[in-house]
Amino acid sequence: MADISAIFGSLLIFGIAFPGLLTAWWLLFPASVERARARLEHTPWQCFWFGGLLTAAAVIPIVILLVLPFGPAQFLGWALIVLVLAVSSLGSAGIAAKMGQRLAEKSALSPAAAFLQGAIALELAVFFPLLGWLLVFPLTIVTALGATGFALLRWTPKAAPAPVKVEPAVTQTL
Repeated sequence: MADISAIFGSLLIFGIAFPGLLTAWWLLFPASVERARARLEHTPWQCFWFGGLLTAAAVIPIVILLVLPFGPAQFLGWALIVLVLAVSSLGSAGIAAKMGQRLAEKSALSPAAAFLQGAIALELAVFFPLLGWLLVFPLTIVTALGATGFALLRWTPKAAPAPVKVEPAVTQTL
């Protein structure tokens, strides 16, 4: 019974803390979160593929460090996992901001309330059994890591070119 209480308590604490973490990123680093949100809005697939590249670049040294039979190396491997997830949470704040923006378009929410509801919606999507655990969570982590990478490198999406108006030539025939 104590195990069940511990698991429930951990999930409850995480459920309260995750939207708080995303809100902290949104308040402390508004420009970075906005760059991540803009990147996710305009080029989500580029964020996903860049995140996949960053994930692959991070997984290789992490696996090597975790396999070594040397305690400090394994500790460094776990520390790198925590670092990658922490960096990815900045992009997750961008995802929550995008979700909050869409919620605000459909109702009269303040930006802070919309962001918080977006963070809670993202959290609930990740907690959904099987689909959230095996599909939404990994895709969110990879895409958020890519959005964070773009935001920290200040690579903003290029603005779409303005459409060119072609007006027919006026000719006069008699």
